[in-house]
Amino acid sequence: MVTDMNYWSKVIKRIISLALTLLLLVIIFKLSVFYIPFLISFVLALLFEPIIKFLMRKFKWTRRLSSIIVLFISIAILVGFIGWGVVNLFNEANNLLSNSSIYIEKVQNLIQKITNNSTLIEKLPKDFVEAFQNTQSEITLNITNWIVNLLINIRDWILKIPNLIMSIFFVIISLYFMCTDKIYMIDQMEHHLPDVWTKKIFKYVKTITKKLGNYLRAEITLVFISFIISLIGLTIYKIIGLDVGFPLLISLGIAFVDALPILGSGAVMAPWAIFTTINGNIKLGIAIIILWAIMGIVRNILEPKLVSKHIGIHPVFTLASMYTGYKIIGFFGLIVGPILLIVLKEIYTPLIDKGVLRSIFDREG
Repeated sequence: MVTDMNYWSKVIKRIISLALTLLLLVIIFKLSVFYIPFLISFVLALLFEPIIKFLMRKFKWTRRLSSIIVLFISIAILVGFIGWGVVNLFNEANNLLSNSSIYIEKVQNLIQKITNNSTLIEKLPKDFVEAFQNTQSEITLNITNWIVNLLINIRDWILKIPNLIMSIFFVIISLYFMCTDKIYMIDQMEHHLPDVWTKKIFKYVKTITKKLGNYLRAEITLVFISFIISLIGLTIYKIIGLDVGFPLLISLGIAFVDALPILGSGAVMAPWAIFTTINGNIKLGIAIIILWAIMGIVRNILEPKLVSKHIGIHPVFTLASMYTGYKIIGFFGLIVGPILLIVLKEIYTPLIDKGVLRSIFDREG
């Protein structure tokens, strides 16, 4: 009986520990949006840490001086890039909104072509064809509303520049303190937390920040390279007369989708190439496929070198974490979800390797 009580007390402790961890992750999900400037600062501090250590080791500079130099150079590049990007993005969004009727008409023509294509219609079930023809105007209206709402949201977001500037201010200040006072912050944690907590926390934090930092650094580099390649390629297409009106806006969309786990640039470029080809612009369709191929080749060459270790999580679980993050905090959760999944996997690696239920209810250990 005593043995059974000991066994069940261990089981209850393991269940409570797992439940508290999951509860903590949900709280982190919720707080990540509220404290997003500090979250961005933490991620940037992870990315800057190797450069700061390199300067300290190479030139024998202090942490404060090395951090200030890295931040100054990064801010100068960022300010220049944001200034250029905001001006171009605003112009492109305005032009796209003013010319939205033209693109809506193209969508309507495409739907009309599909409807009038007798060869394609014969291959499709009659019920499907009738339903498609009956809902054609509704589909067009929904697409129209979606495009208009999207463009209005983009323009409204750009008009919120003052709020963005305030957020950037908090990011810069908090990033400065995280980089320069890292040792002090660690000392304060050790001073205020119990020794048992400190040992466990720093054990996990050291491993997680190293792996997460390497992963984020590699992914950000790959996404940035994809953005630059797509921006250069689409700008060239625009210059030579292909129907590419908004290279910066499209490149940002490609980069955003490319940043999401599982999805890639193909999620944007493949439908775009199909759409333009069906609409009669075969040259642009081929050009998009070529650009997509170049981006894929460059990524396949660089990815093994940049990402030395994969996160080791099945795509189904990654997809589930994206969906969970999206449902809890919106689009930002698509990125935060997989990151927290990596953290959760790292903390509970022994439990996952052995089997979750087996680890909880096993009488041994």
